[in-house]
Amino acid sequence: MTFQEGALAAPVVAPAAAEELAAFGRFAAARGWIAATSGNFSRRLDARHALVTRSGIDKGAIGPGDVAVVPLDGPVPAGMSAETPLHLARYRADAAIGAIVHVHTVAATVLSRAGLAAGRVRFTGFEMQKALAGVTTHDGAVDLPVFANDQDTVALAAVVEARLAGAALVPGYLLAGHGLYAWGATMADARRHLEGLEFLLACTLEERRLIP
Repeated sequence: MTFQEGALAAPVVAPAAAEELAAFGRFAAARGWIAATSGNFSRRLDARHALVTRSGIDKGAIGPGDVAVVPLDGPVPAGMSAETPLHLARYRADAAIGAIVHVHTVAATVLSRAGLAAGRVRFTGFEMQKALAGVTTHDGAVDLPVFANDQDTVALAAVVEARLAGAALVPGYLLAGHGLYAWGATMADARRHLEGLEFLLACTLEERRLIP
């Protein structure tokens, strides 16, 4: 990655950075996780900037013009997803985060509604819990936070960060009736966490169907 002149200038994005977002979009689209134009993805570029997908695009066919550099502190450029503040707030809160992905799966959407009153969806006894950073055994409970959705995403980001308090115990959360956010130190880590959480959500949804 190269940089424009000036200490505060935005980075000039190398094609590989945009391709990471595009590759994840193709991966998620192949699994039916980003219906219509839903979902959004981002990648930290440096201490002050992130690369974020634009609004209203097919996230399974991301091209060079479908991503933009956004400052972590400052106004969100026109044409960006309304959920961009949720990404930026996570990057500001936890310097270890290098990538964030957000998808709209059936399991995440349904269970987020079911878990809103409790404020979480609990997983226990699943081997897949070990896909999450810091979890080393299936023998225990993992709570995925659930937040009420809000069209005011600046206010929503403040609510989320107040509860997560920086480095969250689980690398993800749900927005009720909306979908799943996950993150990691790299895009590969974010994808692993998302896959693991989605598997756990799908298992939990199926278990509730079979065992009322």
